Amino acid sequence: MTHHPIRKIVIVGGGTAGWMAAAAFSTLLETRALEITLIESEEIGTVGVGEATIPPLMAFNHMVGIVEDEFLAASQGTFKLGIEFVGWGAPGERYFHPFGPHGQDYRGVHFHQIYLRESKRRALPDIREWSMSGVAAELRRFARPAPDSPMPLPQLSYAFHFDAGLYARFLRSRSEQNGVRRIEGKIVDATLDGATGHVASVRLADGRTIEGELFIDCSGFRGLLIEEKLRTGYEDWSRWLPCDRAIAVQSELAGPPEPFTRCTARAAGWQWRIPLQHRMGNGLVYSSAHLSREAAEELLLANLEGARLTEPRHLSFTAGRRRLAWNANVVSLGLSSGFVEPLESTSIHLVQSGIAKLLALFPDRRFDPVEREEYNRQMQDVFEDVRDFIILHYKATRRDDSDFWNYCRQMDVPESLAGKLDLWRGKGRLFREGRELFGTASWVAVLLGQGIVPEDHEPAANALDPAMIADALDKMRLSYRRMAEHMPSHGDFIAKACPAR
Repeated sequence: MTHHPIRKIVIVGGGTAGWMAAAAFSTLLETRALEITLIESEEIGTVGVGEATIPPLMAFNHMVGIVEDEFLAASQGTFKLGIEFVGWGAPGERYFHPFGPHGQDYRGVHFHQIYLRESKRRALPDIREWSMSGVAAELRRFARPAPDSPMPLPQLSYAFHFDAGLYARFLRSRSEQNGVRRIEGKIVDATLDGATGHVASVRLADGRTIEGELFIDCSGFRGLLIEEKLRTGYEDWSRWLPCDRAIAVQSELAGPPEPFTRCTARAAGWQWRIPLQHRMGNGLVYSSAHLSREAAEELLLANLEGARLTEPRHLSFTAGRRRLAWNANVVSLGLSSGFVEPLESTSIHLVQSGIAKLLALFPDRRFDPVEREEYNRQMQDVFEDVRDFIILHYKATRRDDSDFWNYCRQMDVPESLAGKLDLWRGKGRLFREGRELFGTASWVAVLLGQGIVPEDHEPAANALDPAMIADALDKMRLSYRRMAEHMPSHGDFIAKACPAR
């Protein structure tokens, strides 16, 4: 048992990142001798446009004891079965990135290899037809799998859309019930310990000083502690991800909320569409080198499906990551740790991943460098893996209708992504084992969806009996369709299970 336990955690900033950290620490750490303080200012506010998520959030909610229907009702939430991409391969094209697997592997051969082999023998529908989540999304249906659900329903995987501000409020209530102390105030300075270089305290605008031993920086893009005080440095990825601006606006729902996010490619970026129970979340991510602020706002507002409810909010960012996610006694979460545009809804996952890894490597007051270095190595790996997957969407385009898309199509990519593309183009090989995010099925959906078809398939697929495989594929596809047709509509499921209060 350690004799040097952390006794004071100070979380700098609220929002989704800050209150996720507060909820996790107050639930999963021994709190009898631990004081957790969160400092936030209503004056500063939060970015709060991260309204779409990916399936791992279910694990976080379970970990901190959140009842799914309660959180969805409190946050105006809907279900998400994947992402529809419009115009990314070429104008007029669309494809779907579903959550969960495609089909079923057979005798150690990945399903997509079987699909590739069979597609050389006959014309096949899109691989989405062999995804439980993909077919359910197409029919606007939803059902929650149970442990005893018949196949293929257990293959349905899902995440959520929700109001990020309401989710943070929901987590705040739980955290305060667990003893987290919230302080309203604006931080104006921090004091470093002369001997260790660690942050010793922060000072508020009203003169109060808050001391701590472990600081969690959730202060947004500015990185109040991790950057402004500790000068950690930032790794700029804008040469691969040239979008550096975003606009967010809310609008009325034009119909029942659909169980998927839509990302539509525009001339200098892309537009998001996220349906909640009470409204639609919309936004445009774009490159300021290719589109003016005024033209971007005009483009977004001209493509809303319902009446506008809010004034547009403009954001500036540089894609990249903090060189160290954990520096001295400061751990950065959320925007202070880096930013990869929300094309695949990874922002909240990166917060969740940072929290989980910190809990696994939680320090004591001695702050062993080995723990810090391992945390930084793991977070770098997660960030770079997400980065490569987002870059893939841009690099894989065949669009040549604007300077922006010409740049993306022709740009050099990181060696880590270039190697993956070379392996795929030959025989459709992907090695995603051990990855916590975006497994084989996700890469297959984007690569095939944007028209990158391998020259061949793995030789092992040739050993499978052609007649048996053809029959199995047809029956499997039919089983997904029939199961989806028996599900309730997405709207009906919400109305029964988790209507907003």
